[in-house]
Amino acid sequence: ALSTLDKQPVSVAGAGRTDAGVHALGQVASFSLARDIDVDTVRRALNAHLPPSVRVVDVAVVDSRFHARFSSVSKIYRYRIWNAEVLNPFERPYVWHIPSPRLDCAAMDDAAQQLVGTHEFSSFQSAGATTSTAERTLYSSLVWCGEVDLSRSSAGPTSVPLLTYEVHGTGFLKHMVRSIVGTLVEVGRGRRTPASMLDVLQKRSRACAGETAPAAGLFLVSVSYESPDL
Repeated sequence: ALSTLDKQPVSVAGAGRTDAGVHALGQVASFSLARDIDVDTVRRALNAHLPPSVRVVDVAVVDSRFHARFSSVSKIYRYRIWNAEVLNPFERPYVWHIPSPRLDCAAMDDAAQQLVGTHEFSSFQSAGATTSTAERTLYSSLVWCGEVDLSRSSAGPTSVPLLTYEVHGTGFLKHMVRSIVGTLVEVGRGRRTPASMLDVLQKRSRACAGETAPAAGLFLVSVSYESPDL
């Protein structure tokens, strides 16, 4: 779309890659144009050429040294779990459906908070990664359970639990968030204790963690370019 707008090839740098089936609420991309075009025109023109599944919500002029990936200092990811027997079909592409049993949200939150800090996260990294180090810092890691209104029919509203895991960190390894979620679900099912998360970290072995959660429930929420408050 940018090449069409600039009438020549345009190189685009994304803030990061996401697995197939993962969503992004706040992806960031950087690029340079040869033509002098104001930001509002760029936004409108891009949305006119992009598929409906991708929308540009904002465009800004930045310093020439800015790079969407290498200038970022932290990211927030969110994972959603639909924990009820019947799945709302409109939510199907955006959640991991776990019909039963009811997951222990408090235990999962306790386990998630064990991961805050600077750790070696190789236990949550899938094979084939090319990163030089598995050390990452998590500023927050928490789980909460909320109710979602499914119906406004004459029979009255019906609601089901929606569990959300949100994590804020300096960076993430291949399948790291999805592997953490799979392990948290085992805690929620009572197969692990919250304290066992530290043991998983210390083992530094992917075999010690839970399954990799499906891609559909994961969202890149935002990318930050200013250091967060510690």
